[in-house]
Amino acid sequence: MKKLSKGTWVVIADGEKALFLENMMDDEDPNLVVRRVDEQDNPPDHEQGTDSPGRMADDGPGQRSAFQETDWHELAKMRFADDLAEHLYKMVHKGRIERLVIVAAPRVLGEIRHALHKEVADVVVAEIDKTLTNHPRDEIEKLVKEELATV
Repeated sequence: MKKLSKGTWVVIADGEKALFLENMMDDEDPNLVVRRVDEQDNPPDHEQGTDSPGRMADDGPGQRSAFQETDWHELAKMRFADDLAEHLYKMVHKGRIERLVIVAAPRVLGEIRHALHKEVADVVVAEIDKTLTNHPRDEIEKLVKEELATV
């Protein structure tokens, strides 16, 4: 069973927003204090892409096919995950984080996991695949504590 001990950091991310929380109490009565909030302005894809999909000639007379259009919104989410992983590396490298719980939407969690430096991966005590960025802090404390009790 993993615990949310004092000094454990919890990072909650969804691809557009990341909350950096530090537990200031013990695992029985966690008190997650917000230390940092990172947000990215990421409008819907239709507001970001203005071009029509590119076309290419197909085999056959007068046939043309469209290239798949880039999903700028999804691309920005993945870049946000990469930036978050880089920021976590700096914090761990400076000794600010010794224990880390990462809570993120499944796709974002996968991207963060892929981008994490080994030094950060070594301090991760748990990963939770949930989207909690817009939940109240007391609910986050309860949900994270419950998830860690089952790990």
